[in-house]
Amino acid sequence: MTPNAPSLPSLSPRPASLSPGAADAAGPQADPAALNAKIEARSLNFYYGDAHVLHAIDMRIPERLVTAFIGPSGCGKSTFLRTLNRMNDIIPGARVEGTVEVDGVDIYGRDIDVVGLRRRIGMVFQKSNPFPKSVYDNVAYGPRINGMITSRGQLDDLVESSLRAAALWDEVKDRLQESALALSGGQQQRLCIARALAVKPDIVLMDEPASALDPIATQRIEELVHQLKRDYTIVIVTHNMQQAARISDFTAFFWLGRLVEFDRTERIFTAPREQLTEDYVTGRFG
Repeated sequence: MTPNAPSLPSLSPRPASLSPGAADAAGPQADPAALNAKIEARSLNFYYGDAHVLHAIDMRIPERLVTAFIGPSGCGKSTFLRTLNRMNDIIPGARVEGTVEVDGVDIYGRDIDVVGLRRRIGMVFQKSNPFPKSVYDNVAYGPRINGMITSRGQLDDLVESSLRAAALWDEVKDRLQESALALSGGQQQRLCIARALAVKPDIVLMDEPASALDPIATQRIEELVHQLKRDYTIVIVTHNMQQAARISDFTAFFWLGRLVEFDRTERIFTAPREQLTEDYVTGRFG
């Protein structure tokens, strides 16, 4: 927190449901009738041991659009992102209260197959993390261990289609047997996206996927996000407000573990309802 940042009592979060007006203006493909909530969090609280890090989050994330999470470091946006596919389960002392539903099913229910859930909700991390294998084997790994393929030809087709979806095929089609670690940073990140897509998810979560990349590689990731929302629900964490404004349809602003405001991106950046949101997006604190 900066010395001039507003204190917590100044918050007055508004309801986070999507209004018809917000749905109408969500984006070029935003047919209001199709804007069902793919993901819905209700009264979500999250704890690391005794530390209460997310406070009563209510949010409806629409299907096949890009939703961006913004806010200063430590505000809870990455923690919230990881609750959406239960990545926080592996942290000792982590505890969730409330519900997160995907297509109306509580993903924290007793009968949930967590491995299956994470296949359905892919994750791309801040730092590219290709396996120390060939380009081909990186993409093929998920389909192989999940028994998704029955022949080498089927696997070849899936690897190619996943690399094409990640806008990487033309750059690596003659390098499939080379080590993935020989690729550039931007290529490695797109390979990780291809690896996530290869297991046929419905949702792709991205935790600052371009923060370690140069401007050209960042632009490619942003262009890719635009393309992917035709087929996937995309949720992205970013510290780059200009990036959020460029690529997202909806934006959520977090502050000290609370959701301050959630609305269509244009409104968040031009006419936010909360003074705290305006102070953040105009650079008065960060």
